[in-house]
Amino acid sequence: MHTLWTCWKEMLEVSPLLAAFSLGLALVVLLLFLKYFNWWFVVWSELVLRTIYKLLMGDSKEQRILRYVLQHAVAGDPQSVLETIDTYCSQKEWAMHVGPKKGQIMDTVVQELCPSMLLELGAYCGYSAVRMARLLPPGARLLTLELNPDYAAITQQMLEFAGLQDKVTVVTGASQDIIPQLKKKYDVDTLDMVFLDHWKDRYLPDTLLLEECGLLRKGTVLLADNVITPGAPNFLAHVRGSGRFECTHFSSYMEYTQVVDGLEKAVYMGPGSPEQP
Repeated sequence: MHTLWTCWKEMLEVSPLLAAFSLGLALVVLLLFLKYFNWWFVVWSELVLRTIYKLLMGDSKEQRILRYVLQHAVAGDPQSVLETIDTYCSQKEWAMHVGPKKGQIMDTVVQELCPSMLLELGAYCGYSAVRMARLLPPGARLLTLELNPDYAAITQQMLEFAGLQDKVTVVTGASQDIIPQLKKKYDVDTLDMVFLDHWKDRYLPDTLLLEECGLLRKGTVLLADNVITPGAPNFLAHVRGSGRFECTHFSSYMEYTQVVDGLEKAVYMGPGSPEQP
């Protein structure tokens, strides 16, 4: 049987050009793999490892995250809950929380704004709800919307363990169904802040729906996660180009990786502004 080196020597003798091309192609593949290693790791974690773990362990990743928090975090201590989730997701299983790096940006926005009525689109396991609720002033409210009932249940348990259940209401359902109900059913006048972290193709439709339903006022802050990876180009084009928002981009990294990502802060300036060129 020919060794790899023997095959390479024979290829070089037959066609130096082919050998050079093969070497160049191998180097390109290697460079692309190294450049996008973290992104491939995320894909591998979500598509392959998640399935394997569920077959072997009989539960979901989200249930394992909750169980780890209940076993290792300090009850009634939101910071301990966040740090325990970060430890699990950086050392054991990747998960799509906002994470500590972008979380610090979120903290700054919440502390500067000091919102009394806050809406989150996409709760997942409750990480960002815990992160924001721990900074809210007395009497402030956070509504967090989650489409997946299993994730919503985990979020509720996470908030109760962190001692924040009195500040946060978990609502299960599709954002396009819940948003029109916010005024009458959930006693919302206007929103001080909206954190968008659900399906990226819903960022723009839900922003337009919030405006249509009269839930945005001048000064309402939209803070959108993952606008670079996986990306929300239609949303970015709208808020940056409509003239109705003043935008600030915060460059960062996708949670628990070195994949470039970012948060977009869009401050609503009111309707009727002309389109920007």
